Amino acid sequence: MIHVLVADDQPLVRAGLASLLGAEPDIDVVGVAADGTRALELAHELRPDVACLDIRMPGRSGIEVARELAAAGGEVAVLVLTTFDLDDYVFGALEAGASGFLLKDSDPDDIIRAVRQVAAGQGTIDQTLTRRILREFVHRRSLQPVTGRRAEELLTPREHEILLLLAQGMSNDDIARTLVVEQSTVKSHLARMLPKLGVTSRLQAVVWAYQNHVVEVPDARGTPG
Repeated sequence: MIHVLVADDQPLVRAGLASLLGAEPDIDVVGVAADGTRALELAHELRPDVACLDIRMPGRSGIEVARELAAAGGEVAVLVLTTFDLDDYVFGALEAGASGFLLKDSDPDDIIRAVRQVAAGQGTIDQTLTRRILREFVHRRSLQPVTGRRAEELLTPREHEILLLLAQGMSNDDIARTLVVEQSTVKSHLARMLPKLGVTSRLQAVVWAYQNHVVEVPDARGTPG
């Protein structure tokens, strides 16, 4: 059973998400919050597997909540749901350690799938926004010197291989099938790899790969640019 916390300052959205997720047999909505401060309190009290957070909330923003949860050990995975796509809130959520990012108008099945993926340690991001977000994120950070060494120097050959597959949007199951190994083996490699890159989530690892030119951001035609 996946235990979920829903936080949104809009009553209709909050109730809709809670109803949508709570109707799934493997998801239990253990708490709802109308502001970031209450969301953080409930996250510490209830220890859900996933916190679905709106970015813009009274009290504390979803970014602040995500950052504090990451600082507390990252046991609560954060899925950011917002009506906004390319703004500083998105990039702040990525840097704060959010495991996933989706627009609120995403298909209900996509939102349910995202909660399951995040709960399983598989970061997710709206596929229609991935290219735009990564390109803009890398562009904004390109003004700063890249301090990380190349992945080949930081990672073992297998970890480097997994990083490349992550950048293709593969799940743990996809990677396991591609490499013909068990999912537990992939998870073990990820657990060792993330600290080496100085990141806390799969999504941040993908951003790191693009930022350090391990892989190139595709252009509008889907080819490296």
